[in-house]
Amino acid sequence: MSTPPAKLRRPARHRYANGSLTIAATAANFLIACTLFIATGCGAPGEPLPPSPPVAAPITDFSARQAGDGVQLSFTMPGRSVQGDRLAATPAVEILRGAIKPDGSVDPRTLHVVDTVPGSLVEKYLLHDKFQFTDPLTPQETRTHSGGVVVFAVRTRLSPKRASANSNIVSVRVFSVPQQVGAVETRVTESAIELSWPTVDHTSAGELLATPPGYNIYRADLDAAAAEGAKSNDTQLPPSVRLQLLNSQPENKYSDKSFEFGKTYAYVVRSVITADGSPLESSDSTPAVVTPHDTFPPASPQSIVAAVLPGETEGLLLVDLSWSINSEDDFAGYRVYRSDQPPSGDQQAIQGQLLTPELLPTPAYRDTSVQSAHRYWYVVTAVDRAGNESALGPPVAVEVVENSQPSP
Repeated sequence: MSTPPAKLRRPARHRYANGSLTIAATAANFLIACTLFIATGCGAPGEPLPPSPPVAAPITDFSARQAGDGVQLSFTMPGRSVQGDRLAATPAVEILRGAIKPDGSVDPRTLHVVDTVPGSLVEKYLLHDKFQFTDPLTPQETRTHSGGVVVFAVRTRLSPKRASANSNIVSVRVFSVPQQVGAVETRVTESAIELSWPTVDHTSAGELLATPPGYNIYRADLDAAAAEGAKSNDTQLPPSVRLQLLNSQPENKYSDKSFEFGKTYAYVVRSVITADGSPLESSDSTPAVVTPHDTFPPASPQSIVAAVLPGETEGLLLVDLSWSINSEDDFAGYRVYRSDQPPSGDQQAIQGQLLTPELLPTPAYRDTSVQSAHRYWYVVTAVDRAGNESALGPPVAVEVVENSQPSP
C-alpha cells in the first residue's frame, strides 16, 4: 500500500519549519547575548577620556629692551585660558629667540626656545604683576653683532603636549655695553653712606671705550626676606627687588644722605654710555648690602655753669647747673654726674655718681642732695635716641658754702 503524498510532504515541511525556528531562536539568542554584553560593559569602547588640559590665552603686552649683556623681557602673565576660564595653575614660560631676514622682516622659522621658567618659579620673577626676566647675551655676541637686531617672543605651557600661541614679536637692537662696575665699597658715617668703586674704561668685550662712561647709582630698600636672600646670594639681588635711581654722574663716588639708621639697603652701580642716541647701561655691579647702625655719639655739652643757691628749707643749700644746648637731630637728653674726688689725668675718673637716672630734656639741673662745707665736681653728657652717650663735658668744681662760686 503506497503512502499518501501528503504524508510524504509533511516531514519536509516539518523540517523546513524546524529550521526556521532554529534560525529565529539563534537570532533571538544573539540579540539577548549582545544586550547582556553591552549592559555589562564588555562591549564599551573603554574608560572615558580625561578632559584636555587648558591652553592659556596668548600674551599680548610683551616688551623687550637691552639691559647690559642681556635683554630684559617684560609682560603680564595670562590668568585665563583661550576659552575664558580662569587658570587653576601657573603655566611655565618659554622664551623664544630668532633673527630677521635680509629685508629686515622677522623670520618666524628661526624662533626657537632659549629659556624656560617652570611654573613653580614664575612668582620669583614677578614684580608688580609683571613677569621680568633677562635673557643673557655673551659679550662676544654683542660685540660681533653690535647694532644688529634680535627677535624675541614668549609663550606659556600648561601641558607637555600643547603650548599657548606665541606672543607679539619684538625686535631689539643690541650693542656692545660698557664693562660691569667692580666691587662697590661702602662706609657709614654719621651723615651719609659713602660709596666708591673702580672706574670703567673698557667694554664688556674688552674694547677700549672712546670716551669715559658715566655712572648710574641705584638703591633698594630691603625687607627682612629680601635682605636674607641678598645675604644668601651675594652676586645678585632677588628678581623681586625694585631698584630706584639715586643719581647719574661722571664721578666714581657718591654720598647717600637720604638714609635711615637700622634699615637695610642694597646699592647697585651701572656704567653708562650713549649708543644709537640713547643711554646704554652695563650689567649690574655686585650689590653692596649695608645696614647702617648709629654708633655716633652726640657732642659733649659745653659751657657748664654752676651756682650755690639757698634750698627750700632754711639752712640747706643746692647747686644749680646749666650748660649750652645740643642741636643734634637725634638728641634724646642729658646725664649729670657728681664726684667728691678731684679730677685726675684720666677725665673718666671723675664721672662719679649718676644723679639723673631719667634723661634730662633741658640743659639745666638742680642738685639738692649736697652737704655744706663739701666740694663737688660735676660733669654732663649728652645721649642720642640710639643710646649713644657723648664723651664727658668739661668738669666744674663747686664748694658748697653760702654765696660760693665754682672753683676754677
